[in-house]
Amino acid sequence: MTYQIHTQETAPAAAKDILMGVQKALGFVPNMLAIMADAPAVLEAYQSTGVLFDKTSLSATERQVVMLTTSAENGCEYCVSAHSALSAMQKVPDHVVQAIRNDTPIADPKLEVLRRFTSEMVETRGNPSASMLEAIAQAGYRETQMLEIVLGIGLKTVANYINHLAKTPLDDAFAAVAWQAEA
Repeated sequence: MTYQIHTQETAPAAAKDILMGVQKALGFVPNMLAIMADAPAVLEAYQSTGVLFDKTSLSATERQVVMLTTSAENGCEYCVSAHSALSAMQKVPDHVVQAIRNDTPIADPKLEVLRRFTSEMVETRGNPSASMLEAIAQAGYRETQMLEIVLGIGLKTVANYINHLAKTPLDDAFAAVAWQAEA
């Protein structure tokens, strides 16, 4: 099965405006979104959820930690690559991104607990251990942030699964930070 990478010209009518907005914001339409355009409701849900995740109380760095960690745990080469590039654009410290990409601890203790919590949430399908819940609370994350983390995990899981299904080719814009999952 081959998924079409839509352009603004080939996309269903309901997806055209979203693709146009992405083109305007980024200067190109990432292949993942061009594939999602085949199902306009999926594209709209993904974009809308991303906007909502950006409105959470988590910082840009914390949001990228959640999205990168989820993508790495799910083995999504496309999303880890894309979010590595997006993290640089959002001024996320490179050592944070590299730690996640290399599955090594983040030097910042609070971000490391966030990485471990996100990882455990993905691995256990939302059933973290009591010790992990204690650690995330000790790091200063409250119930509100834990719910927001779940939103980010859900957002990235949708993208990860679509990229696995579609075997989304990596965009040239993300090639310099291409990532490969461990075999």
